Amino acid sequence: MNLTLKIWRQKSAKDKGQIVTYNVTDISDHMSFLEMLDVLNESLVAKNEEPIAFDHDCREGICGTCSLHINGEAHGPDRLITTCQLHMRTFKDGDTIFIEPFRSKAFPIIKDLIVDRSSLDRIQQAGGYISVNTSGNSQDANAIPISKVNADESMDAAACIGCGACVASCKNASAMLFVSAKVSQYALLPQGRIEAKERVTNMIKQMDKEGFGNCTNTGACEVECPKGISLNNIARLNREYLMASI
Repeated sequence: MNLTLKIWRQKSAKDKGQIVTYNVTDISDHMSFLEMLDVLNESLVAKNEEPIAFDHDCREGICGTCSLHINGEAHGPDRLITTCQLHMRTFKDGDTIFIEPFRSKAFPIIKDLIVDRSSLDRIQQAGGYISVNTSGNSQDANAIPISKVNADESMDAAACIGCGACVASCKNASAMLFVSAKVSQYALLPQGRIEAKERVTNMIKQMDKEGFGNCTNTGACEVECPKGISLNNIARLNREYLMASI
């Protein structure tokens, strides 16, 4: 297929960016979206032009670094996938595709389609862990009974890969779904209850410090999340914060 790509180009965080139009030809519908960008970059390099900078690592839907805004949607028009899992069969011959970086004050643009999402790392560092030393002292899995419901919900929350799609899809650029997933995966387990109060207060404090907005209750974050993280986690986060505040 032949496609028209309108891609955001920005040399650095201080430079003014703009949309630049490119044409790609003979794109196979079996290609992934990132493979299509690879083809474009190969043609740019062949013409001694600077290739488009975009982020990627595993290309297996695990790392979350391939985050792109495609035709106004985080990770593109498909659901429960990351950008690297989006295939060109989703589009049609002759389509025009707009490709932009995730937009948020807390995600400053580094270059072209790459943004700095270290703000999510700092939120995680503020409390997304347990301090108990388990080295050489691991217990049998049956030593602490945990209901299957709680175990399943904790695993579902732990599936969050921190890609930032929830932030990019929220009109307030809220990180509530991300924070709620990181809080929930521990709040549902007895090992996480020891530091529950400090965890939720510290992570929310850091979230506000990073400049993320408030939750809009529109549910766009859950729709665009590649791992289907539930809004129920935000309700749990609010309860945890309320209990920690009393």
